[in-house]
Amino acid sequence: MIKIGMMIGDRYEILEKIGTGGMSDVYKAKCHKLNRFVAVKVLKQEFSENANFVSKFRTEAQAAAGLMHPNIVNVYDVGEENDIYYIVMELVEGITLKKYIEKKARLSYKEAVSIAIQVSMGIEAAHNNHIIHRDIKPQNIMISRDGKVKVTDFGIAKAATSNTITSNVMGSVHYTSPEQARGGYSDEKSDIYSLGITMFEMLAGRVPFNGETTVAIAIKHIQEEMPSPKEFVPEIPDSVEAIVLKCCQKSPDRRYQSMQEVIADLKQSLMYPNENFVVQNDPDMEGGTRAITPSDMEQIKRRTTYRDNYQYEEQVEQEEQEETLRLRSEVDELYEDEPEDEDDYDYNPKMERVTTALALIGGVVICVIVIILAVKVFGGQDDNREPNDQSGPFVTSDPSAAIPSEETKYVKMPELKGKSVEDARNELRGYGLESEVVYEESDTIAVGVVISTNIAAGADVAEGSKVQITASAGPQAVPVPNVAELSYEDAYGRLTQEGFAVTREEGYSDDIEKGFVVSQVPAAETRVAKGTNITVTVSIGKERVWVPKLLGRSEQDGTIEAIEAGLQIGSVAQVYNSEYAEGLICYQSYSQGSYVEPGTALDIKVSKGPEDASEPQQVYRYNGSIAAPTVEEAPDYVAGTEIAITLIADDGLVLLDTKTSSFPQAANYYGLKSSGGTITMSYTVTTGGSTSVDPDTGETITTPGMTEPRSFTRRVEFTPE
Repeated sequence: MIKIGMMIGDRYEILEKIGTGGMSDVYKAKCHKLNRFVAVKVLKQEFSENANFVSKFRTEAQAAAGLMHPNIVNVYDVGEENDIYYIVMELVEGITLKKYIEKKARLSYKEAVSIAIQVSMGIEAAHNNHIIHRDIKPQNIMISRDGKVKVTDFGIAKAATSNTITSNVMGSVHYTSPEQARGGYSDEKSDIYSLGITMFEMLAGRVPFNGETTVAIAIKHIQEEMPSPKEFVPEIPDSVEAIVLKCCQKSPDRRYQSMQEVIADLKQSLMYPNENFVVQNDPDMEGGTRAITPSDMEQIKRRTTYRDNYQYEEQVEQEEQEETLRLRSEVDELYEDEPEDEDDYDYNPKMERVTTALALIGGVVICVIVIILAVKVFGGQDDNREPNDQSGPFVTSDPSAAIPSEETKYVKMPELKGKSVEDARNELRGYGLESEVVYEESDTIAVGVVISTNIAAGADVAEGSKVQITASAGPQAVPVPNVAELSYEDAYGRLTQEGFAVTREEGYSDDIEKGFVVSQVPAAETRVAKGTNITVTVSIGKERVWVPKLLGRSEQDGTIEAIEAGLQIGSVAQVYNSEYAEGLICYQSYSQGSYVEPGTALDIKVSKGPEDASEPQQVYRYNGSIAAPTVEEAPDYVAGTEIAITLIADDGLVLLDTKTSSFPQAANYYGLKSSGGTITMSYTVTTGGSTSVDPDTGETITTPGMTEPRSFTRRVEFTPE
């Protein structure tokens, strides 16, 4: 039995329980030998008593321990002590992808593809080591605080067999492949299917199959056709939709055959989102022509039918597609019936009838489209509804946003009455709506419970609109003090002194200094009951993105890397360079590790290879001074902190290697063979420390911080002599 404070393996001190799963519990622990925090996954008692499972658990855990990849939660140690079987893993500070999806409702296609690429790279590394995950799902994917995506639980899933693991323990029937659901053989392509389901959930905010029991869901994976994510989110690009559907084919032979293929298509979808480059595997068609089956016909209709706000337009479009497909099928049959050597221009009565039918249907469709356009153009002029008329489809609390446009999206206003304020705000956030809370005294409704909203439940609301929530302040209310623009410590002290609870959230701000309060909910001077939770949003500074390393990458890979980081590629120049091979990026205008605003353009230079050796070699010099770190480069740097500085030329020559706490630093070098170099600055910061006051005892509580290393690079160009 694991207890808090106990020591395992004479080195791992159990600190707290941080998670639980079907087969194991996870604890945060401290490794006293290496002085670092780790995660310890302990096998549950019911599995520890099964010798067959323990044997497989050991084998798979040891295999997983050999996986070292930035997109995998690395395994450090495996052990057993007093019938306690455990795995020591990297501790990832962050949240699971499942919670991230629940928080955001659904992800944009760029974000979903970027996460899928990192997950695929981790899975690919495991497959290259002959390890199959068999339990890929959002719950087993971690997103760290620095945005790194890591796959966890490698090895344990493969140890599970039909005679030791029940469906309840597996807990992943929503993501299981058809062959796994049947209990048959599964391989790397089973992981590809589960990845496709995970991508579906990221894009659509829901899983494709649901049911009352796990058996019912498993049967749907085996028998029912996979829906398109576009049925739920029509704006998903065509290439992304095709990738998901190819991953989720029922037959493993029709899916991607390796993670390398998946990664290649995912990267291409970032560059060309609406191009049709996904190649569908169809073993049945390799041997000859195959007629379109009713299920194929239905799949084509599903994948080409988009939702529209007007039902009659959708119906016309769908009927047109069905008729076109039916006629195409008839035409295909006609051509199959014709002898191969028959003249294409011979008269065919049946063909003439089909041609006539096509012409008539085309005329009818054109007439219907003209009528629809006329209704939309002339009929809309009589619509004189008020902006806040809740009976219509354009309800919004902002009159300026009431004018409908083809790009505006609408959601159904949920029923919030009777829910807590926090639950109501979270639910609105999930629908893409903002919220404002006002309180009023009530003798009958409990404190913090929603009384009403300014928009009726069931009304259509434009995404991004602000909904006003009226909540109960109880029988006696007091005003909330104004803590905006105070430091978090001062705001916390003032609110707790007045008897309120405090929840901290963080956000970017262009105006408010880091560590100071940007906003508060409820707003200042709002009358609420004592003990009400006040949510304060604390500034983490201006929004910045981290610049990745593009040097040494191809132009295409570098462009993808920049897009994934939230940047753009500016000018591209071709230059001679002896360090980087032809076609590789040899220069970037912002150095790796620096922080810039989102959307910043990076200028790059692509190597043309070394210059002709017969030409005299250019010599360079560098006369300048190295300035102190800027806020963009090192937001947490404090003047006077000692910094280690190195300056290395592009040819590998170390020009400077020193430590200093004063700036600027002089630098004078001559006779250099490279046109530029890289300055690297390394320093340490103390994070996580805080001081608070216990509202009950008045005691000051101090939490010590942790020392963490920081570093960044700065690109410098040398001057020709």
